[in-house]
Amino acid sequence: MSDWGPVVIGLVLFVLLSPGLLVQLPGRHHLVEFGNLKTSAVSIVVHSIIYFALITLFVIVIGVHITTGD
Repeated sequence: MSDWGPVVIGLVLFVLLSPGLLVQLPGRHHLVEFGNLKTSAVSIVVHSIIYFALITLFVIVIGVHITTGD
């Protein structure tokens, strides 16, 4: 059996937390900006910290498992 939980969680969080794609924290002109497709070094660091916290929560603490195989 294969455990696809960490892969799926990582992919979904990567897409949702890409700075500037859906939301950007902090924005260039406001605290939160939506869909501006621009980024800064500060927002990359903030999104990386949020990504690390959520991936740790889902994979290690909660232990999400999606198994496939026989």
